[in-house]
Amino acid sequence: MIDPGSPGPGDVSRETWPRPEETDTPIGAAAERAMQVLHTAAGQLPRPDRHRVFTVANQKGGVGKTTTAVNLAAALAVQGLKTLVIDLDPQGNASTALGISERHSGTPSSYEVLLGEIPLHAAIRQSPHSAELFCVPATIDLAGAEIELVSMVARENRLRTALAELDQMDFDFVFIDCPPSLGLLTINALVAAPEVLIPIQCEYYALEGVSQLMKNIEMVKAHLNPQLSVTTVVLTMYDGRTKLADQVATEVRRFFGDKVLRTVIPRSVKVSEAPGYSMTIIDYDPGSRGAMSYMDASRELANRPAWRQT
Repeated sequence: MIDPGSPGPGDVSRETWPRPEETDTPIGAAAERAMQVLHTAAGQLPRPDRHRVFTVANQKGGVGKTTTAVNLAAALAVQGLKTLVIDLDPQGNASTALGISERHSGTPSSYEVLLGEIPLHAAIRQSPHSAELFCVPATIDLAGAEIELVSMVARENRLRTALAELDQMDFDFVFIDCPPSLGLLTINALVAAPEVLIPIQCEYYALEGVSQLMKNIEMVKAHLNPQLSVTTVVLTMYDGRTKLADQVATEVRRFFGDKVLRTVIPRSVKVSEAPGYSMTIIDYDPGSRGAMSYMDASRELANRPAWRQT
């Protein structure tokens, strides 16, 4: 006997239909954003005429320098651009974030490339997270490189000489991650690249040290690399809840003008967690605000014309 209250053959319980509000939950929205990131069609971004090399530098530590380098690289790679990260920081955090786990002493790395012991291609490793993402890892050996470079001929040009090999490769973007100092490793990076990308945190003392960095960049430009120019500034660790963040952003934009990307990188727990799993934020949580911000920043960067000296 059929229960009069039970649904008939033509009826479907309302519980089987998604409620309109369920598609608009935070989890649902994050999942939708993740799908957009992971299924971004390659070829949407313009390929540069030749490889673009950026030195990611800021002598102040903790400003999101390495985080910005690896996440911009990963965001460009997921959109089909072949990208290389050169880890010049002895801490090796960029190598860790890109999933390069085998980095014991003696492993082919930026140290051997810098000293001229091996060619660049011998140290390049593919990231396990993307077919278009590559890394020249750093090992603990790099910690003593600055002392060894002191007595070498043309010590400031070692990396530039090694990167001449890029002309025979098909990379679109190259990011050189520097240590938070103005030593010989950073100088080598500034001499090797025509473009400088400066991450600046939206916090107190953010501009402290930037003036000194700019003076050093001008010195390198005057004596070692006439092509050098600060072309890109990225605002990181932005917290929209604070008036301070807006004040710092306004001050940075006033100082650097249109060199500052319109996209700001928000302060995010997910972004901080990702390196602990040997991942970039693009792989760790592609639906997060941090991942979406780096995707937007990468598009903005790719659509900007390469800087040419006039």
